Amino acid sequence: MFEALWHSLPDILSVSSLLAVAVGVVAGIFLGALPGLSATLGISVLLPFTFGMSPQVALGMMAGIYNGSMYGGAIPAILLRIPGTPAAVATTFDGYPMAQQGRANKALRVALVSSAIGGLASGLALMLLAPPLGSVTLMFGPTEIFWVSVFGILSIALLIKGNALKGLISAGIGIFVATVGIDPVSANERFTFGSLYLDDGISVIVLLIGLYAMPPVIDTLVNPQNGEESHVKEVDDEGFFRSLASMLGYWKTWLRASLIGIAVGILPGAGGSFGTFISYNEAKRSARNSEAWGKGEPEGVAAAETCNNADTAASMIPALTLGIPGTSVAAVMLGGFLIHGLQPGPNLFREHPDEVFGFMWQFLIASVMLLFLGGSVATRLFSKVLHLPRPLLGSIILSLMVVGAYSIHETLFDVFLMFGFGVFGYVLEKLKFPMAPIVLGVILGGFMEYNFRISMLMSGNDPAVLWGSAPSIVLIAMIVMLIVLTCFKQRLSSLIGKRLTN
Repeated sequence: MFEALWHSLPDILSVSSLLAVAVGVVAGIFLGALPGLSATLGISVLLPFTFGMSPQVALGMMAGIYNGSMYGGAIPAILLRIPGTPAAVATTFDGYPMAQQGRANKALRVALVSSAIGGLASGLALMLLAPPLGSVTLMFGPTEIFWVSVFGILSIALLIKGNALKGLISAGIGIFVATVGIDPVSANERFTFGSLYLDDGISVIVLLIGLYAMPPVIDTLVNPQNGEESHVKEVDDEGFFRSLASMLGYWKTWLRASLIGIAVGILPGAGGSFGTFISYNEAKRSARNSEAWGKGEPEGVAAAETCNNADTAASMIPALTLGIPGTSVAAVMLGGFLIHGLQPGPNLFREHPDEVFGFMWQFLIASVMLLFLGGSVATRLFSKVLHLPRPLLGSIILSLMVVGAYSIHETLFDVFLMFGFGVFGYVLEKLKFPMAPIVLGVILGGFMEYNFRISMLMSGNDPAVLWGSAPSIVLIAMIVMLIVLTCFKQRLSSLIGKRLTN
């Protein structure tokens, strides 16, 4: 393996290969920074133009877009509280408060360095562990993946700051939204009310834009003078290298988030959105100043961004070794492999070692390029948006929201749906309901239901299949522990509150 790894390196260091990766990184940053666009869309558009390219150049451009778009999603998440990608939702928790405090450049630098570190960790995992780790996915059938989804939703609903009951209600709303559309098992319509626009379900991007972008826009337009100085005054002038020195204390968060991102990436279908929430909660739980999280803690940005980039190359492990894509982007990239005559599966490493290991090198190179191209392009260019007056800023955000929602399916229905979710999100925020469980409920709800129903169909509706394997038992035990610890924590907080009032 290592001989093939080194043998592929000279081709990767050619001018055409490096240029393809660089173009992909820059394009990915801009794609991720525009709400409604994504790496999936970028690579899908790119594929027809790669027919005349060599496999290595085409794969390098796709690797660059994948890495760049994951960081690009952090830019609107930090500056405007609009997650550019679903995985950037957790970045808004502390990134947007930092921007409001005049520390937008700091937040963008933390996101950039953390994204590069997560991408490097993911690339190394793909390079060194793909064949052995690919076999791990064989241990997880529909039942185990169902319990992983349940654990992910409950962990966010119960551990997120605030009332656990409200967190569960939010998660339930998300799961309900996930059921809208045609049932993937029986093909029956559910909650579509006869509308063809809802047959494919509700786009998670429309949901994200509405829930996360609309409430601050409403505040901006209703109260144009409220907090204006926080948007026009940038108090962070320490520069990139001084910022980098102050980030070295995040090494534990980087390591933990990288491991979580890689582990989640290996699980087919789990995706980076699930991992970032887990990573954020774990980092917050381990932090000494956990009360500061959600109010502008840079380490929260580091936890989220490291994890969602550690998921990128890791999601290609089951895709390359088993032909099972871990994310929608990985599925599109499999199409790129097939276009160039590379059949994913156990024989790929033996039949096309130069192309496969070259692709792994390109993931590492893309992460390094992200550090330089992202710092020079994104941080300096996009942070200028903070100097706009609040009414103008709100109007620009609203325009981006409309364009982003319309571009998904090119229908006004999605735009109206976005406004509906926006008003709904504004009401929920006023009632102090958390938004994150709703998003994760939508992302994992359909996945959870599908794997549960497949498990029951395969077992002849025997419920014993749900606890019939060792991984399932371990996951059930973790879920029980999570519920017990949450109840204990709520009870303890209640008792302490009563004593303080007395």
